[in-house]
Amino acid sequence: MELTAAEVAQKLGGTVEGDPSIRLNSLAKIEEGTPGSLTFLANPKYEDFLYTTKASAVVVNTDFTPASRIDLTLIRVSNAFEAFVALMAQFKFQERKSGIEPQSFIHPTAQVGQNVYVGAFAYIGAHAVIGDNTQIFPQTYIGDEVHIGHNCNLFAGVRIYQGCRVGSNVTIHAGTVIGADGFGFAPQELNGYAKVPQIGNVIIEDNVEIGANTTIDRATLGSTIIRRGVKLDNLIQIAHNVEVGEHTVIAAQAGVAGSAKIGKYCMIGGQVGIVGHLSIADQTKIAAQSGIGSTVKKCGQTLQGSPAFEISDYKRSYVHFRNLSEIEARLRALERKNT
Repeated sequence: MELTAAEVAQKLGGTVEGDPSIRLNSLAKIEEGTPGSLTFLANPKYEDFLYTTKASAVVVNTDFTPASRIDLTLIRVSNAFEAFVALMAQFKFQERKSGIEPQSFIHPTAQVGQNVYVGAFAYIGAHAVIGDNTQIFPQTYIGDEVHIGHNCNLFAGVRIYQGCRVGSNVTIHAGTVIGADGFGFAPQELNGYAKVPQIGNVIIEDNVEIGANTTIDRATLGSTIIRRGVKLDNLIQIAHNVEVGEHTVIAAQAGVAGSAKIGKYCMIGGQVGIVGHLSIADQTKIAAQSGIGSTVKKCGQTLQGSPAFEISDYKRSYVHFRNLSEIEARLRALERKNT
């Protein structure tokens, strides 16, 4: 894709300061800009690169004032970061695949919508339903009675087990497994375990994105539910009967144990562990590597630690954690002095 600075400004609802006819054919980080590339400046920490970048144009906030003279073309917008993200979505556009490749298998009872792509060695089971404009990439498995909505992208090697439901505008990246059995085993005499049948399903609502190699287990009874707008990173484990609230985001390697209920608009950092059968209030933020062992009732808190507690208290306590050896030595010296 190649655009002039004026065309970019029109797309972004901005104004040009400099050469409106300069041609732009790629996007770049500001420190890695090359002639013909467009970059952006939203964080003041990166302003020094503005004066050394080789990029041809930079998207900046409307109120930005350079500290010294620059020869670059500026495209001024109300929010440089959001505008550049919107532009990246257009540059990322790839020619859409379509058609049914001959090496794929579609069961005669399956319903496949219009303009669907099914790649080689993909499998679509009995009574499955695939919505219009959905792309199913090679080696993907769609089990019996699975329903998938419109405009979805299922990348190579995705597995969706029997009876699961996927909404519209959902992206599922390679290697993700949806609907495997939940981890349900009942202790028996002589330390054995009896498997508890997992007969529920997984429901993924609209506008969800799921990263590579994430696993979402089917419910024992009922449904494991990923609500609309949720964004899951790579390598996340969502256990049986979990519910993740609308527009919550979870970073890589987090794990959510069975029957936990996570609220709306939560932000959960990488490697967070969440115990089962608890609830987390809306708009909760959880710092990376924290452990949540009890219900979070108050909305809007930021938590850190394992077990996690309010982040400002954690930071004050952490000062003491780091000084424990010194404190212990001083205490022993006082004890010796008093004996």
